[in-house]
Amino acid sequence: MMSLFKRLFAAMAVAVLAAGCAAPRQNVDYSAFKESRPRSIVVLPPLNESPDVKATYSMLSQVTYPLAESGYYVLPVTLVDETFKQNGMTTAGDIHQVPPAKLREIFGADAALYITVSKYGTSYMVISSATVVTASARLVDLKTGATLWSGSASASNNEGNNNAGGGLIGALITAAVKQVLNSVTEAGHPVAGVTSARLLSAGRPGSILYGPRNPRYGTD
Repeated sequence: MMSLFKRLFAAMAVAVLAAGCAAPRQNVDYSAFKESRPRSIVVLPPLNESPDVKATYSMLSQVTYPLAESGYYVLPVTLVDETFKQNGMTTAGDIHQVPPAKLREIFGADAALYITVSKYGTSYMVISSATVVTASARLVDLKTGATLWSGSASASNNEGNNNAGGGLIGALITAAVKQVLNSVTEAGHPVAGVTSARLLSAGRPGSILYGPRNPRYGTD
């Protein structure tokens, strides 16, 4: 039995290492971004591809801070959301289909941020339980309709955990308890905050550029 577990863990380790090394980061073309240099951004309600209905507004409520810290004026997300609702648009899918020129006419922003949440929630595995939030984003120039930047990020509340101290039985118990806590404490919301910061903070590899309200504007 122990030999079987050793072979299983060895196979899992190889798979994780392979996944981490399989897709090297590609260089980002910032030419359109630098030519446009947007000052203001309207964030559209994120598309939710996860089974958790809370994903859209959990992510939407946390994107303003990293964008503002990066140097951009962000239109208040509650005002933007209410404007769409007053015009009969209540789903992110419909809102994402609004032409860029129309968004500029309504909100007067330089660019729009389109976000898609692909993972949001807790998954239970044999010896671990993790809450994961994964999202991608695309910044679009509202004057031209051109994509200025795109990126993706992910975060988990299981990052850096080490279950080795309690053995297999201890790991199983810890995973079960953690799953219950994740279910009753809305663990996805703080993880979504980490994902938002990783996705939308300037100064990171492949990130958006610094905006005009940041002292480092024009240095990247």
